[in-house]
Amino acid sequence: MADPRFFRCAGPFSLRQVAEAAKAELGDGADGDRAFVDVAPLDVAGPEHVAFLDNRRYVEAFSVSRAGACLVHPDLAGRAPRGMMPLLSREPYHAYARVAALFHPAPEVEPGVHPSAVVADSAVLGEGCRIEAGAVIGARARLGARCLVHPNAVIADGVEMGDDCVVGACASLSHCIIGNRVVINPGVRIGQDGFGFALGAAGHRKVPQLGRVIIEDDVDIGANTTIDRGAGPDTIIGRGTIIDNLVQIAHNVRLGRGCVVVAQVGISGSTHVGDHVMIGGQAGLTGHLSIGNGARIGAQSGVVRDIPAGTTVMGTPAVPNREYWRQILTLAALGKKKQGD
Repeated sequence: MADPRFFRCAGPFSLRQVAEAAKAELGDGADGDRAFVDVAPLDVAGPEHVAFLDNRRYVEAFSVSRAGACLVHPDLAGRAPRGMMPLLSREPYHAYARVAALFHPAPEVEPGVHPSAVVADSAVLGEGCRIEAGAVIGARARLGARCLVHPNAVIADGVEMGDDCVVGACASLSHCIIGNRVVINPGVRIGQDGFGFALGAAGHRKVPQLGRVIIEDDVDIGANTTIDRGAGPDTIIGRGTIIDNLVQIAHNVRLGRGCVVVAQVGISGSTHVGDHVMIGGQAGLTGHLSIGNGARIGAQSGVVRDIPAGTTVMGTPAVPNREYWRQILTLAALGKKKQGD
């Protein structure tokens, strides 16, 4: 159950309302009028809570849960304990996301500018924006409607942002154009200089970084992630991409639409990543690569060459998945042979 000190609960809701929000079907014998007060995990839920089962490894916890209702795939509904009312969905986790948002809707933004915020005279704030304490909005910056800027965030001169964006505390944005419904979590850095130097024996000379960062609609950027502006070409983050905490994206990188980039990934300059690519935690990609649509890169992989579309790779240097596991098995066999000598 969510801590009421931090999360406002909008319940109770009837089971029928829950099912409608989830786009789920009521199981046989379910009482659509029964009231539920909140969502909760399987192991702590009570009769007044809605839980969910998405991963088969938790079937045993599901079968003994005290939850009054549970979002579950139809194939597993038969494992529900007595007294639990199944809500049938072929995508239980998606259904849970909708139900959790029903019980815990995003807080409404109260428009206004805190007295300690600094907003340049030439900045333009869209209707319904809220600028919180200590935030700075630079000259000629433009924010769309209903944007929320949290304390001590800095939006530098000339930055443009679409509607319904959120900028987390202490984030800094410069040299960037941002679309609609973009979420920028605390401590994010967008638009700073890329790591561009002309190397030489007499010293390394800084190369002016003259590009921008373009972030398309519906992107979510995790805390303390950094996205460098381009050196000339722009750095681009495609629509619907989600980026975890502590990710480094270098200058001129292009991420396609709907990508998933997990924590501590580093993508070097001028690498182009296609649509719907998944990159596991702590993976590193060298520069000037081409990663095809739908590729999957395993955690801690070191990618040093192009990856064709739809390919899954693992290891350092990264190789196709089957080759990686053959290498692992071969090394294991050699180790056993050595021990037997």
